[in-house]
Amino acid sequence: MTYRLDQPARPEGRPDISAGLSARSISRTEGVDAFRALQRVLYRSAKQDPKRRFHALHDKLTRRDVMWRAWVDVATNQGAPGVDGVSIASIEEGGTEAVWAFLDELAEEVKAGTYRSKPLRRVNIPKPGQKGKTRPLSIPCLRDRVLMAAAKSVLEPIFEAAFLPCSFGFRPKHSAHEALEVVRTTANRGQLWVLDADISDCFGSLSFDAIISQVERRVSDRKMLKLIRAWLRMGVLENGVVTDSVTGAPQGSPISPLLCNIVLHVLDEAWAERGARLGVLVRYCDDFVVLTSSKAKAVEAKAFIEAILEPLGLRLHPEKTRIVCLQNGQEGFVFLGFEHQMQESWKYRGRWYLHKWPSPRALASIRAKVKERTRRSRASWSLDEVVKDLNPVLRGWANYFRHGNSTLKFMCVDRYVHLRLARLTSRKYGLHGRNWSRRFHYRWLMDLGIYRLAGHVRYFGTASA
Repeated sequence: MTYRLDQPARPEGRPDISAGLSARSISRTEGVDAFRALQRVLYRSAKQDPKRRFHALHDKLTRRDVMWRAWVDVATNQGAPGVDGVSIASIEEGGTEAVWAFLDELAEEVKAGTYRSKPLRRVNIPKPGQKGKTRPLSIPCLRDRVLMAAAKSVLEPIFEAAFLPCSFGFRPKHSAHEALEVVRTTANRGQLWVLDADISDCFGSLSFDAIISQVERRVSDRKMLKLIRAWLRMGVLENGVVTDSVTGAPQGSPISPLLCNIVLHVLDEAWAERGARLGVLVRYCDDFVVLTSSKAKAVEAKAFIEAILEPLGLRLHPEKTRIVCLQNGQEGFVFLGFEHQMQESWKYRGRWYLHKWPSPRALASIRAKVKERTRRSRASWSLDEVVKDLNPVLRGWANYFRHGNSTLKFMCVDRYVHLRLARLTSRKYGLHGRNWSRRFHYRWLMDLGIYRLAGHVRYFGTASA
C-alpha cells in the first residue's frame, strides 16, 4: 500500500479516539498539521525550560494522527513479523479499513490499561561484508512496533531540545554526511590524532537503570515510564524458550536508537563541560571518533570517555578501539562506512588533506549483494528482470558513498557488475570460455540499462578545509 503522511478521513461509524491540541497550541503552529503541531509544542516547551519534566504524555499515544504516523513509519520500513506471526502484509490485505481497525483496537487496549507487550523474536542476520558472521536482531510484534513508534514521535521532540551538535545519529534533520563533514574539516585544520572508538555491544549492554534515570530527567508521566520499563523487560523468544532481559535496549525496535541517544547524551554533556579542551567529539549514536592535536590528548580522551561510560553499563571494545595518527598519510581509520586517510594535494605539493572512500567492508557488502542478485539460478530470468532488481541496490549504495573521493572504488564496483552480468549471460545462453568482457562489451552493458556508479561522485572541498 501507498500511504499519505497526513491522516486520512475517519471511517464512517467509527468513534474518533484522538485528543486534539488546544486552540492556543494550534495558534502558535499555524499552517502545520496536528501531528507536527504537537511535536513543535513539545519541542518549544522543552527548549524554553530545560528543567521541565513532562507529566501528560501517555494519552498522546492514542491520538489518531500519532497512531497513523506510527503505522506509516513501521509499514514503510517493513520488517518481519514477531512471535505472534502478524505481518504488515496481513493487515494491509484488508485495505485502509483493516489498518484502522488494527490501530483502534491497539489504542483501546492502551487507554483501558490492558495492553501487554509480547516477547521479542530473536533472529541472527549476516553482518554485511563479513562472511560467516552474524549479529542478533530482536524483532518485536507488529502491535508493539507501532506503539513504540508512537512513543518515539512523542518523546523525540522533548529530548531533541537538549541534544548537542556533536550528536548526528538517528536524529531528524541530521545525517551521517554532516558528521563526516565535521571530521573532514576538523582534520584539515590540524587535529591529526584520532581516537577511533568502538562501544562493545552498546544496545545490549545499556543499563536499565541508566535508561530510566535519563528518561526521568524530562519525563514524569508514570504510565509512560511504566511502558518503557515493560519494553525493556520484554524478554526474548529463541528456540521456544523465553529468556528474560536484564540489560540493554532491544536492537530492532523503533524506540531503541532514541533511548541510546538519550543515555549517550550524558557523554555529550560531559564532553562539552570538561572534555572539549581535548578535541572534537563526533558521535553517530554508538559510533564515535575524537579528533585531537596530540597523542597525549587522545590517550586522555580515551580514559575520560571510559570513566563516563562505565556507570551507564558500557565499555570501549579493547581490540577495536585504537588511536591513530593521520599526519602525512601515516594511518587511517574507518568511520560510518568510509575509510579516512590524509592524501597529499596533487596541485599544492606539501599540503595534505583528509580524503575518504568506501571501506573494505562496504565494498565487500556491495559485492555480496551483486553476487546474490546475479547467481547462477537466475540464468532463467530475463536480463531486464535482473537489471531491474540490481539497479536499486547499486543506486542506493552509490547515493551514500558518492560523497567524497570514491571514483576508483566506484570503477571497481562497475567492473565487478560488468563481470557478473557477462558471466550470468554466458551461462544463460550456454556459452563457454572466459572472454566475458570481450564478448559482452561496454556498449552491450549500456544497452541493458544498468546503473553505473562512475560519474556520480560529489567532492566536498578536497583541496581545502
